[in-house]
Amino acid sequence: MIPWVKIDTARVPGTDGDLRLMRRGAEFSIMLGTNELMNSRLSGSEAALATLAAKKIEKVAKPHVLIGGLGMGFTVRAALGVLGIKAQVVVAELVPAVVAWARGPMAEIFGDSLIDPRVSVLETDVTEVIRSRARTFDAILLDVDNGPEGLTRKANDALYDSAGLKAAHAALHPGGVLAVWSSGPNPPFAKRLRSAGFDVNEVAIRATGRGGGARHVIWIATRE
Repeated sequence: MIPWVKIDTARVPGTDGDLRLMRRGAEFSIMLGTNELMNSRLSGSEAALATLAAKKIEKVAKPHVLIGGLGMGFTVRAALGVLGIKAQVVVAELVPAVVAWARGPMAEIFGDSLIDPRVSVLETDVTEVIRSRARTFDAILLDVDNGPEGLTRKANDALYDSAGLKAAHAALHPGGVLAVWSSGPNPPFAKRLRSAGFDVNEVAIRATGRGGGARHVIWIATRE
């Protein structure tokens, strides 16, 4: 058995917690404490976050998409694959080291995605981007925690509470989509989405994107 090796650590801004980038052979893992936030072998549901949202806005000629959380790039790569050449994709990543990992030890996983002319990466809190850009985006894709509650940092709760969901609603064009990834179901969150003015569809997706692996949840919430 090949052992895991710690490649780097990074403090999550505004917290006492550290992210750890781990490697075992060709496999990578991003850890927070005992929680594995992402693994390079399990990309199916993160990719589905982009493809399911893109399906809802396929008639938009020049889609403008915000992705919260860079992670291992599965969502941004999937978005680039389905959105077309006129898309604009903004990625907001709170932890600068995660961007450095994407361009360094995990560069092979990311391929050319971060130098694609459609992509811009902001090293900032996605909450601030959402609050500052009314009626800007056709889709907002959130994968910054393991579900709709602040795991990487408590302040992320502001993304998922009633005020945060109303801010996301305001940041979308009419017909726009808020897509949120989760490791499991959360009925109170679905209720808050509806209360914020979204039409909600909850989709169960295998972690591998195929028949095996854990079931993850993606909420596709449409601003009607």
